Amino acid sequence: MPKKHQAEARTLLCAMPYAETQAACEALREQFTSRYRKLAPKAVERLADDWERLVTFYRLPREHWVHLRTSNVVESPFATVRLRTTAAKRFKKVENATALIWKLLQVAESTFRRLRGAELLPAVYAGVQYVDEVQRTSKAPLRLAA
Repeated sequence: MPKKHQAEARTLLCAMPYAETQAACEALREQFTSRYRKLAPKAVERLADDWERLVTFYRLPREHWVHLRTSNVVESPFATVRLRTTAAKRFKKVENATALIWKLLQVAESTFRRLRGAELLPAVYAGVQYVDEVQRTSKAPLRLAA
């Protein structure tokens, strides 16, 4: 994508997962597609290829969206582990490395954000789908994009 269009394109792309509804997200996608189809066809094609994965969280309760939009819950604790294990270079015993990693993760756990809508987890696990915050009555199983 030409550099002069990157900031505007990035703004549109970053706004998509934070749209209030899937329809609003799809409107942003259409705006991106129409605007950049000729300038960056590969970017438009890539967005189309990954679209189902991008909007999967809209099929789950809104309370869970904040947790599903980020990978920080995994990345943040392991950044601390990586920092400590890199500084130590190597451990003489595997048990020492394991103990350090375990303790770092226990400390990190104390700052984890509590899951919103935890009471909805049994329904989500059972395959209940949501469309714009309304529980679907269909018995079709929930398929999350891999």
